[in-house]
Amino acid sequence: MPVLGPFRCDPQEFAGRRALVTGGTQGIGAAIRRRLQAGGARVATAARSPVPDWQGEAPELFIQADLSTAEGAAAVAAAVRERLGGLDLLVHVVGGSAAPAGGFARLDDEIWGQELARNLFPALRLDRAFVPGMIAQGAGVVLHVSSIQRSLPLHDATLAYAAAKAALTTYSKGLAQEVGRHGVRVNAIAPGFIETAAAARLIGRLAGQQGVTEDAARQGLMQSLGGIPIGRPGTPEEVAELAAFLASDRAASIHGAEFRIDGGTVPTV
Repeated sequence: MPVLGPFRCDPQEFAGRRALVTGGTQGIGAAIRRRLQAGGARVATAARSPVPDWQGEAPELFIQADLSTAEGAAAVAAAVRERLGGLDLLVHVVGGSAAPAGGFARLDDEIWGQELARNLFPALRLDRAFVPGMIAQGAGVVLHVSSIQRSLPLHDATLAYAAAKAALTTYSKGLAQEVGRHGVRVNAIAPGFIETAAAARLIGRLAGQQGVTEDAARQGLMQSLGGIPIGRPGTPEEVAELAAFLASDRAASIHGAEFRIDGGTVPTV
């Protein structure tokens, strides 16, 4: 099987498929975008900031937009329809948190609104834009990237983020029940600690602040999240492989499910 970049995959696996990956310029989103491209998909991506150098891996379409707004989601939907005509694969990765530390009392209505706007509303709006077309064509795949925090919230700083991700997971279940009979599969992915470039920068800052090695800072961060039994964080490419499997015909009977990829932080066996 050919090796394409960091991936070993069939370059025709997604040939002819049209995909949109939100948040596809960095971290998990970028890895999923590259994996779908390596499998032959025509990929569009949307994010607030462009990539200065795609290094030969530019998507077919990039839309600069703030998906936390209705206007941003509408702009993305219009651009994708104009360029691709519709979608076969829709992968929601965009999200994150800017909430302050200090517990629940620090989280006012504005902060709660911002967390929902980042982590729930983009999926709602783009699903409304594209899932009806998937139903009409009798096939499609929707993947929502949630978080293990939806069931294991860190109360000090990310309670609103965790609640928004819990809402996304619950919404995913309801959507799956509605559209499965029309040939559209819906699943969710709940990553734990994934060592993205941003996470690596955080580890470096913690090491400097604490006067320890980066490995010690990484281990401390892992323990603060409840520990990772396999002994290391995951990688964006590992999440991308899970997403590619769920998007592929190999997962044709997998529907309405959530898959944790966290190294065992939240044991479910």
